[in-house]
Amino acid sequence: MKRSIFNYDEIKEMIKLFNAGYEEIKAPDIFYGRKNADFGQGFYTTDDRSFANFWVREKKGAEVYVNTYELDETDLSVKEFERTPEWFRYVFSNRRSMPDEYKEYDLIIGPVANDTIFDTLGIITSGFLRDEEAMKLLCIGPSFRQFTLKSPKAAGAVCERVCKSYGGAYLRLCECSEIGF
Repeated sequence: MKRSIFNYDEIKEMIKLFNAGYEEIKAPDIFYGRKNADFGQGFYTTDDRSFANFWVREKKGAEVYVNTYELDETDLSVKEFERTPEWFRYVFSNRRSMPDEYKEYDLIIGPVANDTIFDTLGIITSGFLRDEEAMKLLCIGPSFRQFTLKSPKAAGAVCERVCKSYGGAYLRLCECSEIGF
């Protein structure tokens, strides 16, 4: 009888995440980037590869990289949002660079605020829209999820994808490449 050298019970299901840009990013930097993004400062990823491609703007002569990661969220403090008034207030607060009311979380997951049609949050600040009206505008279109790494602990839980193909089946050969903090 043949015995397998792999212990399949030890293989954890990890979340596959994508970040697109103009360079390869092996170790996520949670301190790089805008502080007034949807979920404040952090390293932004998505679980939808096609949306990651959409996120990056084409730049003439620049090569686009889609960085692929796996995240083990087992020991992370996670806040997850849906398109609710709580999500709206958090995005609005971050876009105005207010203090982060969820700074105790390592990972924040939730919808991307769709304000590509109108500068919705700017219109609210001007007093032309009520919150309820603005939330309806931000909810137009498909709902793409973003996964924002907010702490060094979360950045350390991200692994470059390390897989090898055996007859079409992918097996994780190691727990995690040590990158991050």
